[in-house]
Amino acid sequence: KKKKSREQKAFQMKWFIAVFATCALIASGYCASSTVEWCYHQEHCNDTHWDTIDPQYCNGTRQSPINIVSANAQANENLVAFTFSNYGSTTALKSIQNTGHTVKVSLNSGVKVSGGGLSESYDSLQFHLHWGNGSSVPGSEHTVDGKQYPMELHIKLHIVNLKSSYNGNTTQGVADSEGLAALGFFIEVMDGDATGSPASWKTLTSYLNNITNAGRDSANLTSGLTLDSLLEGVDRTKYYRYLGSLTTPSCNEAVVWTVFKEPIKVSKDLIDLFSTKVYFNTSTTSPLMTNVFRSIQTSDLQVTTQATFGNGAVTASLSLMALSLVLMKM
Repeated sequence: KKKKSREQKAFQMKWFIAVFATCALIASGYCASSTVEWCYHQEHCNDTHWDTIDPQYCNGTRQSPINIVSANAQANENLVAFTFSNYGSTTALKSIQNTGHTVKVSLNSGVKVSGGGLSESYDSLQFHLHWGNGSSVPGSEHTVDGKQYPMELHIKLHIVNLKSSYNGNTTQGVADSEGLAALGFFIEVMDGDATGSPASWKTLTSYLNNITNAGRDSANLTSGLTLDSLLEGVDRTKYYRYLGSLTTPSCNEAVVWTVFKEPIKVSKDLIDLFSTKVYFNTSTTSPLMTNVFRSIQTSDLQVTTQATFGNGAVTASLSLMALSLVLMKM
């Protein structure tokens, strides 16, 4: 694959917090298949080497993340509204952990997603985050139209879901080409000089002080946070869809990706905390956790979106309908 420099790719990418399902996200104990040493911050094991150190899937043809070309997104009338179950529950968020690769929040059972063109109901298992280095350095994985998202800085958030029929068995999930789902939410730096906003994100980031070290540090979430409050302001009926992969080794090609078009807005000071509070290893003498994202993967994966009045295909259909009405009156 033709690789761009990290600086070039970083310039093109947007800030997001990403929360998605991968073997490594769950502290590598979630999937037995990911036994290789991989990383973001060391030359011998960063994402430029994943296709060789774990080639079974990481060198595949359905790899994520991708650049979404909005003009090429095809209208799909099956992409209807989602149903989010227990996203408003104050007991849905269980614990927060520094995995050594990301900050992960585990969810209690009973949190589900259905609709949205998914083949069945999925269990929401956890979410985790991806970022660059402070609010001035981008850290997204997916890009839109190969350029920075219309807002300024972004964090991508994925909520990882597993088909309910697997009863939490991720070994079955990663073997199914649509066994996992990921919901991606862009997060934008708020306009103006706002600090500590929104309140839900201020509460979430307050726990970073308890998980500075990797592996051994985790904390129970007892604040009554809800997923709905963290996703506040996002129109969850507008999104892109494609079939891709996990974005960390073992890069299983088993993910139904949903990337929402509207961002969550979070103040700059809270975004900066992710790159200044947590470390890659078990000691504060290790590097701070920065640039935790995979580069764009070269692909021609088909992206679809809602069949709305703004879509070219639907506009063409309406034009034909209007022409038919005119002809009927002649």
